[in-house]
Amino acid sequence: MATGWAGDGAVQDQIDATVDDAVKRARSRLAQGPGLARCEECDATIPPARRKAVPGVRLCVACQEERDRDEVAHAGYNRRGSKDSQLR
Repeated sequence: MATGWAGDGAVQDQIDATVDDAVKRARSRLAQGPGLARCEECDATIPPARRKAVPGVRLCVACQEERDRDEVAHAGYNRRGSKDSQLR
């Protein structure tokens, strides 16, 4: 239910676009090719089970967790915005 000048389905179109962008971004970050035996950040050994579970793995669990935390802190903007931001 769109209001104002937005056409019918405009809100759903924005939601779909946001989801599509997130999926494309996640797929582009997937590692490809053979995994490494040692972490490229700290040189720790990457266990064989991790290399088998995550094809193309390049980081140990600890370094990957740190990188994931950093990426969340620098996440993109919310295209849809919140009602609170629109009221200000």
